[in-house]
Order: sequence, then structure tokens, then C-alpha cells
Amino acid sequence: MGTKRMTGVAGVTSADTIYTIDRVSERAVLAWFAKNWPRRWPVELVMEGLEGETVTFPRGTPVAKTLFKCILDPIDGTRGLMYEKRSAWSLAALAPQRGARTNLSDIIVAVMTELPTSKAGFADQLSAGRGPSTSFRTGKGVQAERIDLRTGRRVKFKPRPSRATTLAHGFASFTKFFPPGKSWLAEREEKLWRAAGDGVEIFDDQYLSSGGQIYELLMGHDRFIADLRPLAFAKLRIRSGLACHPYDICTALIAQELGCVITAPDGQPLRAPLDTTSPVAWVGYANRSLARRIGPKLRALLS
Repeated sequence: MGTKRMTGVAGVTSADTIYTIDRVSERAVLAWFAKNWPRRWPVELVMEGLEGETVTFPRGTPVAKTLFKCILDPIDGTRGLMYEKRSAWSLAALAPQRGARTNLSDIIVAVMTELPTSKAGFADQLSAGRGPSTSFRTGKGVQAERIDLRTGRRVKFKPRPSRATTLAHGFASFTKFFPPGKSWLAEREEKLWRAAGDGVEIFDDQYLSSGGQIYELLMGHDRFIADLRPLAFAKLRIRSGLACHPYDICTALIAQELGCVITAPDGQPLRAPLDTTSPVAWVGYANRSLARRIGPKLRALLS
């Protein structure tokens, strides 16, 4: 299928704009679940592109009879990938089924797989299970592999979030991909940097993918990310679906297991329901020291 066809708009849902490349991935995911998902673990699938549908495996299983809820974004970062700008990510997470009460804090397993541009030579895949209190945030539950796309060889590596205690000379940003709310977000970003007192050399590199942003945090590339779009839209009374959704942030567990701190803007755990439409505001810090230093200033600014 040619590039022009892949970049065409295939539909607009309550969750997002769907491109032709998304439709291809959705069919592949449904086929995989039908063929491979263990029948002894009936699951409800929640996925971008399935808005309004109830999909379970084995097919036809009542939701009340499922053991798990799987939330999945086949391609997070579609726009960057289809224009060959930057890798996209396939994101998936699993939580025990609690019906409509199932939320992001229930996730026990998360997996993210890099979908590289055509000229890339390697792709990364990371996964994590929520560990007991003795190993939580030590990285023991995290698996990371780098795949050679020419040979298929896999090599394990250990992600290392930044241990910096300031933002000076590092990367940090507020998510403001689109025009709606951008001036409101930029104003608060500038005020936070002044309050932090780390100087003017704080670099901004926005990755047009929430999964990609999580990757930048856990790899030590970024020190702080704030996605406050839902707050901006509410304050400015903007009706927009251009926000992070639960399937975009479902792999936060991987970064958390490595020591990153990812919370709601008020410092509380993320508790958005595992659906495809709820807007999610979130803040990510590379480590606890940064969370203790910046978090109170951010909360004061927002209040």
C-alpha cells in the first residue's frame, strides 16, 4: 500500500482521527487475539478504533465472564511514523477485570514495542509487571531488548532514567502539540521554569506520542514532562478530543518500575477508566528527587 494511501484519513471517532495505517494495524491485532489469546483467560479488549463496540476473546464471551481487561493502542504516534519523522509505539497493558471500575492504577502488566521508521536499523521492546513492594521501582520487573532489524537478533539492555536533581541543561516540556490551549500551556510552562530557578537552558523536544514520551523518561533522555491539555481545555472551555487517553498512557508502569514518578497533576495516582475517550492529564518526573522539587511548585501554580 502506497504512502499516500496510508496517510489518508479513514475516519474520525470520539477518541481520535483514524488514518488508513491505523485500520491496517487494528485488523492485525484482532486477528492475533482470535488466533493466540488463551481461552482459559477470557479477556475484554479495549482499543482505539473500537469505540462503542464490546469485543471479547474468546469471541462472544460476556464481559462479566472475562478475567482481564486489555487496553491497547496499536500505533501511538501515527503522524510521526507515517511521515517518517520519528518512531511510533505499539502500547498494551493488562488489568484484572473490574468492569467499569477498572482503571489505570489496576494495570499489572505493560508492554511497549517500537515501530521504527523505514531507515532505522534497530527497534526497542520493553515490558514490566507490577512487582511486590520489595522490588517495586527497582527495575527487577522490567525486561528490555533491542532488536536488530536486519538479522532479528535481540540484545538485552537496561534502561536508566536520569538521576539529575535539576532541569538545568536537560530536556523538559509541557505537551502542546496542537493550537487549542497552546498559549495557556506555554504561559504556565514559562512560569514553572522561573519558579524552579534552573536557568534558561531547559531544552524542549516534544515527542508526538505519549508512549514515546514515557520512553524518553525511562531512557534518561527527558527529566520532566507535563501533559495538562485536559486542564487547559476545561479552563478555556474548549471542546477538543486532542488529548491523551488511557490507551496512550497505559505503559506508564514500565517507567514507574524503573524509578520514574508518573502521577496526575495533583500528585495523586492516575485513575482514569480503561476506555478510549476519557481525557488524561499526567505529569512525569525522571526520579523522586525531581518530583519532590518540582511537584509542589507545579501544584501551587495550577491552584
